[in-house]
Amino acid sequence: MVAIKKPVGTVTRGTTNPNRLRRVDRFIAALPLIRRTEKPVVVDLGFGASPITAVELLARLQKVNSQTHLVGIEIERERVERGLAVATEHLHFTHGGFETPLPSSLAEAATVIRAFNVLRQYDESEVSDAWARMQSRLQADGLLIEGTCDEIGRLSSWITLDREKPLSLSISLRLSGLDLPSKVAERLPKALIHHNQPGEKVHDFLQALDAAWRANAGLGSFGAAQRWVASCNQMVDAGWPLIGDKKRWRLGELTVEWAAVAP
Repeated sequence: MVAIKKPVGTVTRGTTNPNRLRRVDRFIAALPLIRRTEKPVVVDLGFGASPITAVELLARLQKVNSQTHLVGIEIERERVERGLAVATEHLHFTHGGFETPLPSSLAEAATVIRAFNVLRQYDESEVSDAWARMQSRLQADGLLIEGTCDEIGRLSSWITLDREKPLSLSISLRLSGLDLPSKVAERLPKALIHHNQPGEKVHDFLQALDAAWRANAGLGSFGAAQRWVASCNQMVDAGWPLIGDKKRWRLGELTVEWAAVAP
């Protein structure tokens, strides 16, 4: 375990449930970066009271690249100890915070850092500094995935950043029984959650998505996924810069360029 004198950050509530982060895990596993990197080093920053999210993420990524290493980082030492109890050759745990320490046996920088349900408790004014610290720990083409979700993973959203800037916002929803996509507003990342109000880009985006979802209600008889794909196509036709294709949309996922929703 790497010794860190003063981890940067504060202790989170640590709420953890099995399979809670499956939606963002699926997104990370689909990143070309994971496939093309010889020995990816992926970080689960602030994994919580149980190491289950780190265990699950590694299992999913190793199906894509068997050489993946996963590092769980926590500011609470007792949580690190729980992680060490299940550590393996490819699953590591260490004490730290946003400075993102990595075991000396691994690469000096991370391929991907996932920080989920961590910044939710912080003030919005603290987000940029936290981002910058984590971004500085990425390899040249590395990515930071920062976001939040509900307790059972039915509503999820995240921002993808490279070493320099935010790139996109993704939302991923359980489509079955979904009333309106804007339900995700309560689980937007900290950088956006207070901006879902008239006059802000993210509010306009969610309102447009709700309108598209309503307009395609008739397709619900063919399944919620069909309705969602049609809604995404309508968003593209309306000029929203969506990233990705129907394969991602069918999962209840949608990614839009950051400039379209940035505060």
